[in-house]
Amino acid sequence: MIIENGIKVLAGSMILLSVLLTQFVHPNFMWLTVFVGANLLQSAFTGICPAVFFMKMFGCKSGSCSTGK
Repeated sequence: MIIENGIKVLAGSMILLSVLLTQFVHPNFMWLTVFVGANLLQSAFTGICPAVFFMKMFGCKSGSCSTGK
């Protein structure tokens, strides 16, 4: 999986998880949804995404990930 798709998967998963946590655990988990959405907006304008830093730390590269192939 390339890093760009990984970011989309991570963001979508975090949003769905936060909606579930808001519904079944505590309403304040709504702020996690807000944080993820705000982070997506700022990264669209600035080009800086904190998740990319962590994905690169785990060996992913832009355009491709290390899969051992």
